[in-house]
Amino acid sequence: MSADTTAPTIVSLLALAMALAFSLADRRSATSRGMALFLAFVGVSIAVDVLFTLPLRNAFGVVGWEGILTLPEALAFVFAYEWVLRVRRTIPAGTLNTRGADRLLRSAQGLACFYAMVSLVFPQLRADHFVNVSLDPGESLHPSFWLFAVPLWLSLTLGTAATLFTLNRRPDQAEARRLVAFAIGAPIMASTLVIPVYLAPLGGAVGLLVLLVGSVQYHVTQGQRTQFLSRFLAPLVAELVTRRGLKSATEEKTLELSVVCCDLRGFTAFSAATSSKRVIEILREYYDAVGAAAASCGGTIKDQAGDGVLILVGAPIAFDDHARRALDLARKIRAVGITLTSRWSNEELQLGVGVGVASGFATVGVIGGSSRLEYTAVGSPVNLAS
Repeated sequence: MSADTTAPTIVSLLALAMALAFSLADRRSATSRGMALFLAFVGVSIAVDVLFTLPLRNAFGVVGWEGILTLPEALAFVFAYEWVLRVRRTIPAGTLNTRGADRLLRSAQGLACFYAMVSLVFPQLRADHFVNVSLDPGESLHPSFWLFAVPLWLSLTLGTAATLFTLNRRPDQAEARRLVAFAIGAPIMASTLVIPVYLAPLGGAVGLLVLLVGSVQYHVTQGQRTQFLSRFLAPLVAELVTRRGLKSATEEKTLELSVVCCDLRGFTAFSAATSSKRVIEILREYYDAVGAAAASCGGTIKDQAGDGVLILVGAPIAFDDHARRALDLARKIRAVGITLTSRWSNEELQLGVGVGVASGFATVGVIGGSSRLEYTAVGSPVNLAS
């Protein structure tokens, strides 16, 4: 490997490694897959340029089909904007008109495709007057330079503007960090197409490192969030919030769901005659058993108050078979409740378990003040199950 190809090859490997790492670390996230595709095509485009285009040009000059080798370059732009579109889909629309920014991104993708088409038709002009152009003192840019530069710069301008509009809509905190990094790093990376060849690897590396910093912050935030939420929410709900963001996962909606309520019968008299330490131990064991049953059926524990537990099946994770899941959950709670209460009870103090199940339409969402929020459900199935 010659010295002049070592640096761009390293940048290419860095981009491909980042794509693989982000894909494996967050493979269920559509936004992370979009980011991985963008970085993969960045790496492929650099590798194609170093391993195929330059050797081909040195051996035979610019051949008529060389423009085909610019397709990974254009696809890197297309998937960059596709990633931003995927991030926008995780943000609740509310009353804000979102079509404008989406159109900007689609237009940016169209301009990138136009750049690819021009490169296919005029490979000689692109090689001579656009890519890593170097001017002598007093020399001006060739007019054909603008044939390639204008669509790319317009594409980058529209894409950056749409990214800033997306940030203005207050996306999920983790995604916002990647968007900021993209808004800074993408123009730096795009500049490597036109800056002198000896500076291009440096520009590519700096742009990738900016994206890396933002993406690391994203994954740290997601990891902390998952660890925190897993202690309070059902695993499926914690995964949904991690993937789509808290605001999107908990927006208000009316849907059909099932509600399961359970409590310990005779608990008031039992707790009055039992030490508080023992009562807390029993409640902890009881909550653990009910929580495990709820998680196995996809239920979300909404309330734990004393010996009463209220569980939603069908929100915020929707299930077509929510009624069947709720009945399965009720049976599991009854079975484990009988086992536990028979062990806790004695001749004087008897405990039992009661379970209620109801299905119907309810409105779910987040309510509360600025200092505390609560995910709640309001509707007849909640009251009936209770």
